[in-house]
Amino acid sequence: MDLAYLRAHPEHLPTFLTHQRIRETPVGGGDICVASRLTLDDGHSVFTKTWPEQAGRPVPEGFFATEAAGLRWLRAADAVAVPEVLVALPELLALEWIEPGEASADAAERFGRELAGLHRAGAPTFGASWPGFIGALPADNTPHDGPWADWFAQARLLPYLRRSVDNAALDGTAVTLVEQVVTRIGEFGGDEPPARIHGDLWPGNLLWGADDRVWLVDPAAHGGHRETDLAQLALFGGPPHADRITAAYDEAWPLADGWRQRLPLHQLHLMLVHTALFGSAYRDSVIGLARATLSGSGRATVNG
Repeated sequence: MDLAYLRAHPEHLPTFLTHQRIRETPVGGGDICVASRLTLDDGHSVFTKTWPEQAGRPVPEGFFATEAAGLRWLRAADAVAVPEVLVALPELLALEWIEPGEASADAAERFGRELAGLHRAGAPTFGASWPGFIGALPADNTPHDGPWADWFAQARLLPYLRRSVDNAALDGTAVTLVEQVVTRIGEFGGDEPPARIHGDLWPGNLLWGADDRVWLVDPAAHGGHRETDLAQLALFGGPPHADRITAAYDEAWPLADGWRQRLPLHQLHLMLVHTALFGSAYRDSVIGLARATLSGSGRATVNG
């Protein structure tokens, strides 16, 4: 099997893998899926993701189709580097292989400008036309005309607050604070038309390539607020050359007044996803972000 054959017959990839007709090398692929590098007969490499057999349940319906749809949508903006989707089947996803490289200041500045271009490509509504996932959890992508604050509270905060309560990850203090954020969310400002966003842009979902570009991987893509991507990018210590990314972005498309004070509000979504998925270990982070949001300090930080 070579790359041309794979593009023409993507449905044959599982058969070739089952019969060990392709060299397969495990690679790091995150906490959810099993990732491999495939070496084809023509020397090209392909990156694949599959659902782990030991997960204890089957792959969620539409899981890989959702990621493929998001990658294609981001790539269609022709603004930032996004791997080509080669195969999208219910049981696996295969992407163009990106050779890893070093993180450079030049690549960071280029990425900041390109991320602004991606966001400016826009979206018809908040949400998306495909079902959503954030990590292994479903995400409500029901199209919504806005305003953004109403949509964010209903589709990105409350569902994961409920899940976090159900698994006993949050105590009464945390729940009360998040509920106050939801009640007051219209006070924090920042409403904008929907941007075309990655949606899960923590630093681990940036791939610094050998071509001196930053590539976007593992999206939860949808129409959202551009500050959400920038806020998530600042989590867990931030990426290399973070200041250069932000400065280049702000030069290409200036951010609205008060954006730094709103970072905790946008970060709160991803931390609630973490308490919903991983339990109480992230409770203090949720509390800190909710308090920073309510105070307007923009000073909460999350590392891990």
